[in-house]
Amino acid sequence: MTGAPSSAGPGSASALLGPADVRRLAAELGIRPTKKLGQNFVHDPNTVRKIVSVADLAEDDVVLEVGPGLGSLTLALLPSCRELVAVEIDPVLAAKLPRTVGERAPDLARRLTVVEADAMRVTADRFPAEPTALVANLPYNVAVPVVLHLLAELPSLRTGLVMVQAEVADRMAAGPGSKVYGVPSVKLAWYADARRAGPVSRSVFWPVPNVDSALVAFTRHEPLSTVDKKVLFSLVDAAFAQRRKTLRGALSGWAGSAAEAERLLVEAGVDPGARGEQLAVGEFIRIAEVCSP
Repeated sequence: MTGAPSSAGPGSASALLGPADVRRLAAELGIRPTKKLGQNFVHDPNTVRKIVSVADLAEDDVVLEVGPGLGSLTLALLPSCRELVAVEIDPVLAAKLPRTVGERAPDLARRLTVVEADAMRVTADRFPAEPTALVANLPYNVAVPVVLHLLAELPSLRTGLVMVQAEVADRMAAGPGSKVYGVPSVKLAWYADARRAGPVSRSVFWPVPNVDSALVAFTRHEPLSTVDKKVLFSLVDAAFAQRRKTLRGALSGWAGSAAEAERLLVEAGVDPGARGEQLAVGEFIRIAEVCSP
């Protein structure tokens, strides 16, 4: 680990934010968490310690945190990485975070860079160093699009651990044949191997959400194909748009006709009578490759 540890200590009660600290900071900034931005602030030090432990960061990692909010997770992450880039869309929160870190972990403040931006649109040129690990409590309403955008935009991103709504976690980590296997499962599998990494209690958030949360861990793998990602993703979208239909019917609009869909499927070695939820990402890739020049 580079640099000296925080004078308060990375796991000490004085360095991390507790419930009273979170409410005090929010009151100081005049912030009332909004559903529109999916704001549920973590106020439990044990939870952020657990997240950092599960993330299993290396001392030279450059961590990307999306939606740092008041800094609960940020303060826990800083001792375990070389640099941390926090992407925050709220200008008030973005301005406050460096001051909070400076007050509570002054020896680690130089490791933090705050980028005021929308994580769904942020581009690689906004980062001072190439992020290697994504660790974040993601707004539930945009969790999957954010992860997919960042994996596409940042090839340097090798690992991730995100806290999302439990149902979303199930979909992200699902395999073929599962009732919740669908578009998020396949698109994430294009980039990485994903797994569920544990539940998170509702009680660790303020305000308390009306849904359960869970952690999803992923590790990027080598590219599975040189096929055009746009072709592949449009194919996946079509395959799951009408889940009750067989692929022959579901892909008829995408391919131009049911007959053409069947021809492509047969050429790819996929049963036209199968349904989208039965296919692994490799089989979708075979279909897309047949369609690509």
